[in-house]
Order: sequence, then structure tokens, then C-alpha cells
Amino acid sequence: MALTMPTAWRYGSPGAMPPAAVNAFNSLVHSIASQSESSWSIFEMFKAKFNGGQSWSSSESWALSDLHGAMMSAGNNAPVFISAFWDGCAQIQSAHPEIGLPDEDIVNQILYEHEVPFEVRPPALLARHPQTPIVVQAPQKSLGQRAHELIHTSLDQADRLLLEQRPRQAVQEILWLLETVSTAFQGQESGSGTVEGKYFNEIIRALRKNNGGSALAEALGWMTKMHGFLSSPGGGGVRHGTQLAADVSPSLREAHLYCNLTRSYISYLLAELAEQS
Repeated sequence: MALTMPTAWRYGSPGAMPPAAVNAFNSLVHSIASQSESSWSIFEMFKAKFNGGQSWSSSESWALSDLHGAMMSAGNNAPVFISAFWDGCAQIQSAHPEIGLPDEDIVNQILYEHEVPFEVRPPALLARHPQTPIVVQAPQKSLGQRAHELIHTSLDQADRLLLEQRPRQAVQEILWLLETVSTAFQGQESGSGTVEGKYFNEIIRALRKNNGGSALAEALGWMTKMHGFLSSPGGGGVRHGTQLAADVSPSLREAHLYCNLTRSYISYLLAELAEQS
């Protein structure tokens, strides 16, 4: 079945396929053809999808070369290229049901690895537009270089997990980062006293107590409520006590909400830390 997509994508390219991505799909065609004694005909079927059905090549070796050239040319329009490959697989499935074909997960993994911003969700080809995350800046004057790198590595990992549609793992990653950032307040003077404690709840409790009646105390209250909900097996269920059989993973929409809220809390804590240092 042909993939559906916005008509405008077919007539004006929204983006090209990187050559490395084209080569990855070319390798998939070779893997498909290797399962058949009629490999030449397999190459020709795919070539026709990419070049509009021009004539057969004069030999199998020329078919290989012509196929690669047709794929590179079609790569100028990424959605049309992806659709052509998917159409080729559909035709192979009909003509050679004995051949094993790549599914959408394999296709999407190639697209993700090569930063092609589309994904196959049969029967549609969709743009992969994750919600724009809140930018978090780690203040250099209060945190060392290693801490700065850890923060941004963890944020990048959460983004990758969201793109891979692994919501529970993404929330786990950024929740861990929130807990880690909070430890930077250990022993710091804040409000009316020194922040005591080693763990997230202890540190946040001390910060709220020392800054009672302030916007910081209110924000820390919201932070604590979200953290408690997500950590509870009966709430968000992404942390301690999660039962694998319970299917408690947040939806992708919920994960974007939790991650963006947590990013804003991290940004706020880092700004407070910089001001108090």
C-alpha cells in the first residue's frame, strides 16, 4: 500500500536524503534481493520505483549501478524517496511473498540515525516534529565543566528517547537529572539558613523551609508534587516499584509534558544556584 503524505511534498521537496541514508537504503535493497534467485528482477523493480519506470538495464551489474544512480537522484526529495522504497517493498511482498522485508521500525531507525525528519506510520508518512524543548543553560560560574557536560548529555539523551518514542525512559532520564541538579545546593546558604540533606526530598524540603513565602518555595512545591507523582507506582509509575506487566508507561504526549516541565524546573534551579553562589 502506498504511503499517504501531504500533496505539497510531492511537488516541492521539504528536504533531501543525506547520501549516507541513500546508501543505507540501497544496502537494504541488496539484502532483499539476496533472498531470491531472481535478484536482477528485484533490482529492476526497485529501480522502476525510483526512476519512474524506465527500461531495464542491459545486465545485472548495470542494474546495480543504475539503481544506485536512480536512488541518489530520487534522494533530492526525501518523502518521495521513502515512499518509493516503501512501494517497492509492497510490490516485492506481492510478487515474492517468501522474501523477508524490512518493517517500519527498521526504516524509521535508518531515518532517525541519519537525522532524516520523517517517519513511516502506515498508511502515512509523517514529519517527525518533536515538541521544541525548553533551553536549559547551565551557569558556568557555579558549576564545573564536568557538571555542565553531564547536564547537556542527559538532556540530549532525553531528546533522543522522545524521538525514538520511548516515553518512560525519557522521563526517567530527565527526572534523574532534576535530582542530580538539586544536589548542587548541598551546604549552600539559601534564604534563612544552610541547605542540609543528601537526597532530593531532603534538599527541596530544606530549600522550601529556608525560603518560605517566596516564589522559589511555591515552585519547589510544584516540583515536589510532580516528582512524587512520577516516582509513585500508583502515579506516573516511571520510577521505583514499577511493575513491568502493568503497562504504566506515560503516553508520548504526557512524556513531552513531564520533560518540558522538568526542564523548566532545572533551568530555574540553576538560575537560583547561580544567583546564590
